[in-house]
Amino acid sequence: MTTPPVPAHPRVTVWNEYRHEHENPKVSAVYPRGIHRAIADGLTAHGFQDVKTATLDEPEHGLTDEVLNATDVLVWWGHKAHGEVSDVVVERVLARVLGGMGLIVLHSGHFSKVFKRLMGTGCDLKWRESTDKERLWVVNPAHPIAAGVGEYIELAAEEMYGEHFDIPAPDELIFVSWFTGGEVFRSGCTFTRGSGKIFYFRPGHETYPTYFHAGVQQVIANAAAWAAPTPSAPRAFGNRQPLEPLPVAAPDTVPTPEPALPEPGTPENGQ
Repeated sequence: MTTPPVPAHPRVTVWNEYRHEHENPKVSAVYPRGIHRAIADGLTAHGFQDVKTATLDEPEHGLTDEVLNATDVLVWWGHKAHGEVSDVVVERVLARVLGGMGLIVLHSGHFSKVFKRLMGTGCDLKWRESTDKERLWVVNPAHPIAAGVGEYIELAAEEMYGEHFDIPAPDELIFVSWFTGGEVFRSGCTFTRGSGKIFYFRPGHETYPTYFHAGVQQVIANAAAWAAPTPSAPRAFGNRQPLEPLPVAAPDTVPTPEPALPEPGTPENGQ
């Protein structure tokens, strides 16, 4: 059985609720074309040739079987409407991730149905929207997601997320954030579920121009290349026939128990 070919240029779909941009003038001033377009433009600038977008209010949230089957990496941004995401679409995304599609979950997507299902935990954390500076330190400089970033990324203003972050221990920890208020946070975490690779990346509050930052765009581009499907053994389940004939034991081959030996000091033959 052959594995599917590895795409030379991963096909990326950027998903966004696209609600804040319509409802909050502060957000539309920062992202007049939507958060999804800023992320997609960053990927295109880094050489990705097939980048599409999808939003919550499109039919099937823009994530039909046809779209997902033509997606190698899905980027997910959600915040205020997690509960409006259809369970049917969630199951569809989960099946594709387990089958090998990469998933990048951004910022408040930690509370999305998709991420919580994949983590199996509550995914809660501390937060504060204030005047914090964020410094994302690279703690795994050899990892491809950190390529070209330097020692750290500094964001002049961002929403604070603080530990404890209620997730399973990540496969790899790539970034740890420090905030002006003193909190720290595991800001760049990888996971594997089935054949799919997952990257959670913390920054990206909707009222800050985070997705225009060169370092943030670099990380998302690196993550999309890393999360793209790679050759792997096929996933096989269910009842299977043996590859070779199994020996059949005849009923008379069952060994007969030997008689028990007398205890030491026990008279034999009536003596």
